[in-house]
Amino acid sequence: MQIGLLHPGAMGAAVGACLTQSGHTVYWLSPGRSDQTRARAGRAKLTPCQTLAEIIGGVELILSICPPDAATAVADQVCKSGFQGLFLEANAISPTKLADIQRLLEAHQIQLIDGSVIGGPVWPEDPNPARTTLHLSGEFAPTIETLLIDSSLRTNVVSETLGDASALKMVFAAFSKGSAALSAEILNVAEQYGVRDELAEAIGPHQNERWLQSMTNTSSKAWRFIGEMHEIADTFKAVGATPGFHQAAADVYQRLAAHKDWDQAPSPQALLSSLSTKTSN
Repeated sequence: MQIGLLHPGAMGAAVGACLTQSGHTVYWLSPGRSDQTRARAGRAKLTPCQTLAEIIGGVELILSICPPDAATAVADQVCKSGFQGLFLEANAISPTKLADIQRLLEAHQIQLIDGSVIGGPVWPEDPNPARTTLHLSGEFAPTIETLLIDSSLRTNVVSETLGDASALKMVFAAFSKGSAALSAEILNVAEQYGVRDELAEAIGPHQNERWLQSMTNTSSKAWRFIGEMHEIADTFKAVGATPGFHQAAADVYQRLAAHKDWDQAPSPQALLSSLSTKTSN
């Protein structure tokens, strides 16, 4: 199949690589992109295009994997391009936002597939690939499952109901990334009260090390998690659950986001220093 991937970030490029691994041609929009993005696209064996029209004219499927704040804008861009085909929305967004995108696409005769990735980027050449899964829902979900059947990326069709794959991503990330934000903030508070060593002794060295490592691992990706936490909050609010936990988690990630472009992993002390600085929110 001929596939368009507009934004080959860390996850998008890896998914693109798994598609090329399965024999599909994946096109991407190359003008104005960073050297890092170009390197990822080259590694994934993506085919560069100069204009969106060039991509739209030859593909049957558009794959959207971008920060959640950009998801609606990407869908709108595709709608305005005149594309008519399948659109895999694989961003970390709430079922409510997915429904909004569905209405936008349907008005332009574009068929939506709901997707969500749980796990880190997985590349075909990885000797021990992560157990990363692309969860899918909607009438056309089996189409994507078939495309990736021979790839390193696992797939799982959740149901025929649009929104189910997004809901699964939201509740999973609510725990995994919400817990990481909570443990980081606990370490911050313990540091400010001068009882971090005592906390480490109380929770045990293994748990303390896990919390510190989690804080370090999430720091480079924190900028992406801010929007995701707001999407989770919206998901909770839509069913009458408490949104405040993940609104607060967004604030934690906002403070950790200062370390986005660091060449080396920041020390725990540097991260705690960032957490101790109040945001303007």
